[in-house]
Amino acid sequence: MNPVLRTQLAGVGKRPARLLLTGLAVLVASFVVYATVLAQQITERSVLNGLSGTPEAVDLVVQNGGLKAADLNTINATPGVAETAVRTSMGVRLPAGDLVLATDPGSGPLSTVQVTEGRYPTAAGEIAVTPRTVERMALTVGSKHTVDLGEGKKATLSVVGVVQPRDDIGFLAYGLLPTVSSPGYDWIERVDIRLDAGADATAVQEKIASQVEGEAPPEITTGDDTRIAEAREAAEEVDQVFIVVKVFVAVAVLAAGLIAASTFRIVFAQRMRQLALLRAVGAGRGALTRALAAEGLLTGVVAGLTGVLAALAVGHLLPPALSAFGFEVAGPGFPLAEALGTVALAVLITVVAVLAPALSAARVAPLEALRSASTTGARQGIGRLRAITGLLLAVAAAGAAALVWTGLPKTPEDDVDVQTLLLGIVASGGLAFVALIALGPVLVRPVLALAGWPLRRLGPVGRLAVGGVGGSARRAAAVSVVVALGVTLLTGVLVGGDSIRILAEREAIAAAPADFELKGNTGTTLKDGVADRAKQSTELTRVTPYRWATGITVGDFQDAGATDLSMAALPRLAGLDTVSGDVTALAPGSAIIAGYVAEGGGITTGDQITLTRAGKQVRLTVAAVLGGPTPLHTEALLDPSDLSKLGVPAAPTGLLADAAGTGEEGRTAGLQALRAAAGTQPEISVEVLADQRDQVQSALATVMVIGLALIGLTVLIAIVGVGATTALSVVERVRESGLLRAVGMSRGGLHAMLTTESALYGVIGAVLGLVLGVPYAWLAVAALADDAPLTLPVWQLLAVFVVLVALTALAGVMPARRAARVSPVTALGTD
Repeated sequence: MNPVLRTQLAGVGKRPARLLLTGLAVLVASFVVYATVLAQQITERSVLNGLSGTPEAVDLVVQNGGLKAADLNTINATPGVAETAVRTSMGVRLPAGDLVLATDPGSGPLSTVQVTEGRYPTAAGEIAVTPRTVERMALTVGSKHTVDLGEGKKATLSVVGVVQPRDDIGFLAYGLLPTVSSPGYDWIERVDIRLDAGADATAVQEKIASQVEGEAPPEITTGDDTRIAEAREAAEEVDQVFIVVKVFVAVAVLAAGLIAASTFRIVFAQRMRQLALLRAVGAGRGALTRALAAEGLLTGVVAGLTGVLAALAVGHLLPPALSAFGFEVAGPGFPLAEALGTVALAVLITVVAVLAPALSAARVAPLEALRSASTTGARQGIGRLRAITGLLLAVAAAGAAALVWTGLPKTPEDDVDVQTLLLGIVASGGLAFVALIALGPVLVRPVLALAGWPLRRLGPVGRLAVGGVGGSARRAAAVSVVVALGVTLLTGVLVGGDSIRILAEREAIAAAPADFELKGNTGTTLKDGVADRAKQSTELTRVTPYRWATGITVGDFQDAGATDLSMAALPRLAGLDTVSGDVTALAPGSAIIAGYVAEGGGITTGDQITLTRAGKQVRLTVAAVLGGPTPLHTEALLDPSDLSKLGVPAAPTGLLADAAGTGEEGRTAGLQALRAAAGTQPEISVEVLADQRDQVQSALATVMVIGLALIGLTVLIAIVGVGATTALSVVERVRESGLLRAVGMSRGGLHAMLTTESALYGVIGAVLGLVLGVPYAWLAVAALADDAPLTLPVWQLLAVFVVLVALTALAGVMPARRAARVSPVTALGTD
């Protein structure tokens, strides 16, 4: 072994604490990277489980081909097919309302239901209903019900069990295929397939495509693709969530490099005398650099493996821990390739991070190094080359951000590559942080001057703490950059999450402004008395009839929809985004229009617009312009008198209502009351919008739980980085601490001074992080959704600032206690 390398490794063995502190930063970085990979798996599986109805065991899905029983037999006989599940449904009318009959295996990996009472159907005519169906339609186990199958044929359905599905819509039952069939309608909508272990999915897919005839060539997709498509259809924000998680992986890698580089820089600065001695006895620069790089490689391997194992343990403990608090999330897998990649990445970033400090240390002349103290604070400013480099990097970051800004979508119809925009934001952010590293010692001073002003007035401890940080600007910059990275990520999550949350709430309000919607087919109006009976019910509140019409020309916009739904009648509608005007100002002769209609026609509030329908025309003044989604997804909201002038019949086409009671009991009672008010009009149906709202909110809650976990990782980055670097700086400043004790400073005073210094690192980093984080978060939000609001959750950001400063202060407590325990004599004698 090379003598220089042997000497370095021997030094590592004699001072394992120093290696531990160095490796701790890399370990945390590895933990963050692999934990983010696992978090991505948890997020995808949780969201897909929450929004997709396709089980994870499904390998292939055959649909849209007009399949029949013969085709099902062909699929079952295909080599490689282990099991199939038919997915088809039909609607039947009961006295209590419409009932949807669906097929399901009832058990096994392809089943989407679980029996909770009785048994699953085993014969034609038997059904199992859901718990909400029992409550809302009074279909209990043992009851029998006659239904009309059409063409004069009737059937008797026997309820034999209760099953719990993924989504209980309240009018759902399950049975075998013969039960879910009627004369003239024996088509199979879809077949889910589970393959044998080791079966070639592509070969099976090609075999089925060549043998299954149907009325048209069937569409065959993989189970994963089907699950993602279903989730995206249920909530478009899923795409955005997946992209954001990928961004976190990229940012975590950046964090790893920053932490490792700053840590090695301080470690090598502390060992300057040792390195100089090696140079003095004949060690060449190349040999010294290789020895330091090998030390970094060893650190990376050990820390990478430990970080991966720790992340794997946390990832698999997280779902049961969250389940205990009522949050159900899916568990991750065991991604081996990603684990090996994370270890390799840990080695790579450690070696790359160690090269610059190693080259710098190796370039120091032996005599110069022997004469200098072991401190990182000897040089205060930055050289001209470093300043120019930092400024060029800052300009490059601003230029990349400007390119992203010019490429942002201007309207919802603009086709842009969101992932490319986000990668551009990450690239700009990376350049900005490298510029921050280069210019950090210069930027620390103005922030410290502002933050340290009140501390200087608190006495000698405060002045010494401010002086200690300012006297070693390079060390302060190295520590604060790590904190700034954590605060930037925290700010991005909070600002971006708040914006996406508001956008999702607006979309949910527009799609489900009330708990229930009673409406008929296109052109169908409600019978006389339906709205009055609903208003008289004590189980319903805020009953709001409305008319909805299509085929209306609004300015230059063709085939628009319009409604006379009252914005003031439903409180939830107040949460919609108003671009301009006042929605409460709607009156005869005025209109509220959608933002895309206004933008396409160059219309603003106060303009006159002409609405035309079936030869009739009305001219109105724009009272307000809505941004984002609109109620009932209509293009214009009109006063009832103006809608009548367009020839729309006076009878309402639907009504919205809220449940008077709370909880599931109140919702069930409200639904039954609304059905009773609707009577037996066959073309009228009741939709429980609140159930849809609950589903989306549940999915968003799951995403927020995962987001909080990611926030926890970023906090861990900042705190461990500060703690490790502060501990190393305390080791470096043993003589300084001894001198302060010798001139009369008490242990408590020294402890308070070092803790305050650590807190100041947090203040500087938090300020820099907020300055960078808010603009980049707004840029990311604008890239994800052009209609998302650019919010600033001030109280949340203030809480983050205070908590992070407190945590960075706590990170310095242990090193400060260690420094305070060393006697002045021992400290002054330390080399």
